[in-house]
Amino acid sequence: MDSGIRKNLMKKKQSKTFRGMNYRRVQKNNSRNRNKLKQEEKKWLKSNGYKNVGWKNVISLYQKIEEFLDKAKIEDLTLEELFLEADRIGNKYLTSQEIQDFNRKLSQEVNEIAEEIDKQFPETEIEIIDFSKQTNQKYRKKANRKIYTKVKL
Repeated sequence: MDSGIRKNLMKKKQSKTFRGMNYRRVQKNNSRNRNKLKQEEKKWLKSNGYKNVGWKNVISLYQKIEEFLDKAKIEDLTLEELFLEADRIGNKYLTSQEIQDFNRKLSQEVNEIAEEIDKQFPETEIEIIDFSKQTNQKYRKKANRKIYTKVKL
C-alpha cells in the first residue's frame, strides 16, 4: 500500500471528538439542550449566528448553550442555596486547616448566641400534657372533643 493512502485511512479512522462526543452526538446535545432555553435566548443565538452545522460552529453553540443553562441554574437557586454555593466555591481556595478553624469559630459564635438568647428569654415554666389520665372535671361529651390534663412543673 502507498503511504499516502495509508495516512488517509488512518485519518478517517481517527474522528474528531469534543468532550468525548463525536460531531453527530454534539449536534444532538445542542438540539436537545436548545429546547431547554428560553425563547429570548433562542432568538439571541439565531441573531448572533450560532449554528448547529460545521465542527467549529457546533462546538461554539454547545459552549454558549451550556453558558445559558448554567446561568439559569443560578437564577433558580434560593438564597440559602446561593450562600451554600458561595461557601462551596470559597472553600476551594482554603486549606483543610483553615476550614476547620473557621468551623470551630463559627460553632463557638453560635453557642454564644444561643446562650445569650437563653439569658434574654428564659424558659421558666415547663408544660407537660398528660393524655393518659382523665380529669376530675366533668365535661359534656361532644363529638371530636379531646380531654387532657395540664401539669405544670
